[in-house]
Amino acid sequence: MPKVLEFKLPDLGEGLTEAEIVRWLVEVGDVVAVDQPVVEVETAKAMVEVPCPYGGVVTARFGEEGTELPVGSPLLTVAVGSAGASDSGPASGSVPVPAAAAGSGSAPVVDAAAAAGSSASGEAESSGNVLVGYGTGAAVARRRRIRPDAARGAVAVAEVAATAVAEVVGHDGPVPVISPLVRRLARENSLDLRALKGSGPDGLILRADVEGAIRGARAPERAAPAPVAVASPAGAERVPLRGMRGAVADKLSRSRSEIPDATCWVDADATELMAARAAMNQAGGTPVSVLALLARICTAALARFPELNSTVDMASREIVRLPGVHLGFAAQTERGLMVPVVKDAHARNVDDLSAEFARLTEAARKGVLTPAELTGGTFTLNNYGVFGVDGSTPIINHPEAAMLGVGRIVPKPWVHDGELAVRKVVQLSLTFDHRVCDGGTAGGFLRYVADCVEHPALLLRTL
Repeated sequence: MPKVLEFKLPDLGEGLTEAEIVRWLVEVGDVVAVDQPVVEVETAKAMVEVPCPYGGVVTARFGEEGTELPVGSPLLTVAVGSAGASDSGPASGSVPVPAAAAGSGSAPVVDAAAAAGSSASGEAESSGNVLVGYGTGAAVARRRRIRPDAARGAVAVAEVAATAVAEVVGHDGPVPVISPLVRRLARENSLDLRALKGSGPDGLILRADVEGAIRGARAPERAAPAPVAVASPAGAERVPLRGMRGAVADKLSRSRSEIPDATCWVDADATELMAARAAMNQAGGTPVSVLALLARICTAALARFPELNSTVDMASREIVRLPGVHLGFAAQTERGLMVPVVKDAHARNVDDLSAEFARLTEAARKGVLTPAELTGGTFTLNNYGVFGVDGSTPIINHPEAAMLGVGRIVPKPWVHDGELAVRKVVQLSLTFDHRVCDGGTAGGFLRYVADCVEHPALLLRTL
């Protein structure tokens, strides 16, 4: 008798609590191998393919394309293991293929030892992988083995998938919580998770449960204002704030509400920087981008002003200065604004930075960035000059402490060596968290960046 296992949407990390089904890669009745991608989902961070840790026959799918599912919700069920021997059933050690798969004449009967890795204990083989390119996770919740009295075969497997009852074999901790964001939220508000009853599948404690408990605890202190519905004129279109757009809205709103930011800016003569770039590219090798040169200037400036490469921990009332620079950069794609992160930017030269910027930009445009490539930034570089604008007041990418904005580089009248000349001028804007430093530090950082733009030879001291 095959064992039907339920594969749930795994915790994709970095506080992600839901994902939207973009495209199913398998149909009911398909035979899948261990770690074969079965569904493409869009999270608030990236578009990713989710592999199934079991091999066998897909017996059910949960959710249509476009449906948003919370972490821990069932994705699909897979029949694995021996189908059992009978006079009318398939040979022992095989998994019956439903009619949807067998009718095509191309789907083979899969040997259970190869497809499910049966063992003496009856446990199905599982790779533990939950996300392509992102590592492994904990054991997946399984379905109880059902032994129907009906005839075995394709119809029997489908009936088992439809009537099986989910049984959770264990949790990572003493309370049923998957998301680290939920745990942190409870910890920051001194909330005992053991006292909560989860509203998710199998009693899973969701973020909404924690937020509801927090609101209940604060109710005696102050009544939370009820959300006010916004009236819409006839014919208005309402676009749900979810996925990428919803994540951007949440993060920017949090930045504005939590960070007391300030902005300073300066114009700089970039003529010598552009001449240096032209000379580098004429020498051959990897083409050097303006963004890579600005990134190298930023890492040198952060070495001088480490206050801006930090974050604020209000729970302990401490400023955390970070040991390395993981440089995020704004990239506009068809899916919206994304901020890929160049890890260990402080340890890279201009050629290496140029190559990494090109790789991450291409991955962002294709929608194949992994969550690891979109998180962990400590400072952000925003080149909004590509949109043809001169200046801006950037919003800090929470929980970072600063962002450097770069406008377009255009010919302008400029006093050079005491004479009026046409030079290539750029406006630089620095938005910083006033909790980590005062204006003197921010001004010093921005002035050093501008000096390096105007006189690139200053960087030789940092090589």
